Amino acid sequence: MKTKAAVLRGVGQPFVIEELTLDPPKAGEVLIKYVAAGLCHSDEHLRHGDIVPRFPIVGGHEGAGIIEEVGPGVTRLKPGDHVICSFLPVCGHCRFCASGMTNLCDTGATILDGVLPDGTYRFHDADGEDLGGMCMIGTFAERATISEYSCIKVAEDVPLDKAVLIGCGVPTGFGSAVHAAETQPGDTIAIYGVGGIGVNAVQGAALAGAANVVAIDPLANKREMAEKVGATHSAATAEEAHELIQQLTNGVGADKAIVTVGIVDTEVTTNAFHAIRKGGTVVVTGLADPTKNTIEIPGALLTLFEKRIQGSLFGSGDPFKDIPRLVDMYQAGQLKIDELITNTYSLEDINKGYEDLINGVNVRGVIIHDPAA
Repeated sequence: MKTKAAVLRGVGQPFVIEELTLDPPKAGEVLIKYVAAGLCHSDEHLRHGDIVPRFPIVGGHEGAGIIEEVGPGVTRLKPGDHVICSFLPVCGHCRFCASGMTNLCDTGATILDGVLPDGTYRFHDADGEDLGGMCMIGTFAERATISEYSCIKVAEDVPLDKAVLIGCGVPTGFGSAVHAAETQPGDTIAIYGVGGIGVNAVQGAALAGAANVVAIDPLANKREMAEKVGATHSAATAEEAHELIQQLTNGVGADKAIVTVGIVDTEVTTNAFHAIRKGGTVVVTGLADPTKNTIEIPGALLTLFEKRIQGSLFGSGDPFKDIPRLVDMYQAGQLKIDELITNTYSLEDINKGYEDLINGVNVRGVIIHDPAA
C-alpha cells in the first residue's frame, strides 16, 4: 500500500513529506495506523547531526495507533487493538531482557538504521530505495509495518492523542527520577532542563516523595509548567540553582541531579556534579554527539566524596511494565499529560512543529494523524 511520511534525507535538511510504498507485515510484525506522534527532541538530533542515523529515514519514535493487520505468528495482538509504541523494542529472551534490563534489549542495536529484526525494510520510495523507520517504528508516517516487540496494548478508552507521550518522554523522564535516581521520600532533587523529558522527571520526583524538586531552565514557560506538575522551586540558571540548593539543604547539597537538557555538554554535567552531596548521584538522560566527551569532573571528588554518575535509557525502566503502569496513573489523574501538550500539528506542518520546539514555544508538540480516532 501507499502511505505519506515525513522523511529525513540528510543532516541539516528539513523533513520532506513523501508518498512511500509500505510492505505488509511478515512473521512477528504488525501493520499499524498511527493516530498521533510526539515531536521529541531526539528526532531533531538526527537533523542537526548530533546523532547520525542511516539516511534516508522516516522520522518519529513516539507513536500510538490502531493495529490493522498482523503477520504470521503474532498472537498477542489482533486487528483493532489500540497500542502505544515503545521506542525501544523488547524481544524478551536476549541476555539483557532475561536479566530484567529490557531497556537494553539487543534488538535495539539497529534503531538508528530503522531496520526490522529480520534485517529488512518495509518503507520504499518512488525509486525503490529502502527507508528505515526511526527506532524501528517511524511514527511520522500515516501507517507503518513494525515489530510486535514495539507494541504495548492499551484499553480502547485511552486517548491516544494524549497517551502517545507515554511512548518516550513520559517514561524516560519519570523513570530517570524513579528508577535511575531512585528518588526517596524527603530527597532534594535537581533537574537540569525541563522540556519534554525533564518535566516528567519533575513529576516522577514529586510522586516519589521528594521534599524539594528544583527545576532549572532558562525559559520561564517551562519553569512555570514544572511548578504546575510538582516542582517546589525553580531557577533560570545553574548558579541560581546551586545557591538555592545550598539554602534548602543547609549546605549539604542535592541528593540526586538529573540532566535532561536538549543537548548535554560538559558545563551542565559539571554543574550537576558539584550540586550533589557526598554519596549523591548524577543521572545523565539527555543526549549529545556520541563522538564528543560531555562529562569532565574532578576525579578526586569522585573518589573522596563517593559521588556517582549514572546513565539512563528509557528511564532505566521496562517498556512492557512501565507503559501500562503510567497509563493507569494518567487515567487515575496522578500523572499530568494533557497539560504538557502546548500545540498540535498536521504531518505537513512537522517542520513548523520542530521550529516551535527549538524556539522554546512548546513543552510538548504532537502530530495528529487521524483527528477522528
